[in-house]
Amino acid sequence: MTKVKTGIGRRSFIKSVSIAGGGLIIGFNWMACKKATEEGGKEMAMQMPDEWFELNGYLKIGDNGVVTIYSPNPEIGQNVKTSMPMIVAEELDVDWNNVIVEQAPLNTDIFTRQLAGGSQSIRQGWESLRTAGATARQMLLTAAANQWEVPVSELSVENGIIKHANSENSMGYGEIAKAAAQVEVPEEVELKDNDSFKIIGTSRKNVDAKKIVTGQPLYGIDVDKEGMLIAMMVQPPAFGMQLKTMNAEKIKEMPGIVDVFTIDTYPEDMEKEWSDVTAFSKLAVIVGESTWQVMKAKKALEIEWELKPDLVEQIQILEKSAAMEDTSGLESSKLHASLMAEIGSKKAEVVRKDGDPEKAFKNAARVIERSYTCPFLAHNCMEPMNFYANVSGGKAELLGPIQTPEYAEKSVNKRLGLALEDIDVQMTRMGGGFGRRLYGNFLVEAAVISDKLGKPVKLIYTREDDMSNGVYRPAYHVAYRAALDGNNKLTALHVNAGGIPESPLFANRFPAGAIDNYLAESWTLESNISVGAFRAPRSNFIAGAEQSFLDELAEEMGQDPIQFRLDMLKRAETDPVGENNDYDAARYAGVLELVRDKSGWSNGSSSLSRGVSAYYCHNSYVAQILDMSVKNNQPLIDKVTCAVDCGIVVNPDAAKNMVEGGTIDGIGHALYSEITFEDGVPQQHNFDTYRLIRHSEAPKKIDVHFVENGIDPTGLGEPPFPPIMGALANALYKATGQRFYDQPYINQLNGKQTELKT
Repeated sequence: MTKVKTGIGRRSFIKSVSIAGGGLIIGFNWMACKKATEEGGKEMAMQMPDEWFELNGYLKIGDNGVVTIYSPNPEIGQNVKTSMPMIVAEELDVDWNNVIVEQAPLNTDIFTRQLAGGSQSIRQGWESLRTAGATARQMLLTAAANQWEVPVSELSVENGIIKHANSENSMGYGEIAKAAAQVEVPEEVELKDNDSFKIIGTSRKNVDAKKIVTGQPLYGIDVDKEGMLIAMMVQPPAFGMQLKTMNAEKIKEMPGIVDVFTIDTYPEDMEKEWSDVTAFSKLAVIVGESTWQVMKAKKALEIEWELKPDLVEQIQILEKSAAMEDTSGLESSKLHASLMAEIGSKKAEVVRKDGDPEKAFKNAARVIERSYTCPFLAHNCMEPMNFYANVSGGKAELLGPIQTPEYAEKSVNKRLGLALEDIDVQMTRMGGGFGRRLYGNFLVEAAVISDKLGKPVKLIYTREDDMSNGVYRPAYHVAYRAALDGNNKLTALHVNAGGIPESPLFANRFPAGAIDNYLAESWTLESNISVGAFRAPRSNFIAGAEQSFLDELAEEMGQDPIQFRLDMLKRAETDPVGENNDYDAARYAGVLELVRDKSGWSNGSSSLSRGVSAYYCHNSYVAQILDMSVKNNQPLIDKVTCAVDCGIVVNPDAAKNMVEGGTIDGIGHALYSEITFEDGVPQQHNFDTYRLIRHSEAPKKIDVHFVENGIDPTGLGEPPFPPIMGALANALYKATGQRFYDQPYINQLNGKQTELKT
């Protein structure tokens, strides 16, 4: 067993530890015993504030022995509502069948910085969740020992039943919970050895599964409260425009319409949170009695738009281009493509340099150069943005799907001037997040609308609102160069990466550290199109590009693509270049070796076209091999073999589901999805023009294999997503004889010219 500090006495526990109805309620700050240093923390710090990593929770034991464990983190389909309580229950040593799991509300006194994102929930909560359960177990044992007047060392517990071997006394947790509430919190507790786990590492059904399949109300879109009105907003049709005038008199007379007005969600003098991202602050709002009535009124609203006053200044950052003038100062995908193709050589910043890459390229026998692009992407959660708000009497009740409840609460505090203690944020289950619900503008909009009306409302985005509202995955461009000497040996690598409006570059990831001469450069272009985190931010593009280039490079060098990567990783493990390499080369190589073995790569058993890819992100390692064919220009994916090193797997079935989902999601986006612009107007507004993968296009089979190494858990929601794009591109090459450089790949398969083709 491992001993861990619980913190300084009761300082680690919430002061509200109390007796309630004969039960024991324990509020525990899970971060009090959090490790001071976190491997891989640099990546998360670039994407999110430090507060990202803090978690907390509490459990309640009834006098009948039933245990309620509250899950503090938002549930977006990653199954933390099941997995996090499993960790607590393991150390508490309670029968999982006697556990009730409930979604905790936002409570900054008990739960610190509740957030869903970055694949960090299990990783960051691992030791603290275990400590919470172990501490409660120790308090229960101490109370039982006091009652029986025996040493705690003579007691044992299993499935919530405490036993004293010498006297054969036994009692359930419920019988001693009241007394345990009076026990001092121990300064340290023992955690179980991994081989003692009974719940962790076993598959447990999703605690909401029955409610989901029977259609019970779980999601924000299901909220229906007495007196609630429906609100919808009308936003500008183009990025760079704003509301000028509207004539609402006609629609105010329409059946069921209660009011029509304008709001400014984020006034210029408001201090924003990092999560307050929106391109459209000034909106027209229609409020009515039913969704259908409001949707009809939206279509009939007479409204006029104008260019934002500061548009010209913003656009000048995008280079003074004649093309920009041709589009009346509004951005287009064709302009984006032309700018990204040329800007890297003009304004790139050197982020990392090892050796003397300039000399290596100058002396190279051959130089291989390739460029890769991807378009903007919409998150397209199946449940559109929505939120319920009831602001009245100086208080705000907020209920809906949000990944960042605490930051949204702060935004409402700043926007409406309400005290934090008068703002109640309750979280529903989410019909998808993928990063979109990190940005809570829709919650703030609902609060502002309710405050203006003085009545409860549910704000609902239509699919068209959702798809054209922004907070997209950025558009990216990366150029690779490789230098080969006369012996066909790789001597230098140069990566130049950028995007609108951020760069996808991770300068210290593989293959950095494996090449003597290495140069990484980064650049960005500003835009008035709003962007934000998208599942596996930045990795979701750069992984596929990098792995496609490495495959092409291996072919040029006459090497097996897996062995080529393994040889480079061996160098990075035994004789690394540089000191800032942020990956474990041995673990990286481990997933490649595992996927090679499980797929039968070496024996050439597959008659299909095969592509391989591997990547490290969010502290985990994933390698994938995709088997496919192409018929009538349509990809037919037979099988994907996945090897995953994410440390200890808490809930195997749920973990497998996440890998399968991420794999399918990555294939779909790389093949089909894109948002393009003309004169600032998104050209895709619904699923008739925005392609997502369909059931018949998903792989027929996905084999998932986890590395069993006993390492504490790392990320899993995002790591399977980026590498599959490279495996797909490499398999497409084998199937068609053509290399694929520009997403979505279906454009090339169908002979269409992509908007971002360089």
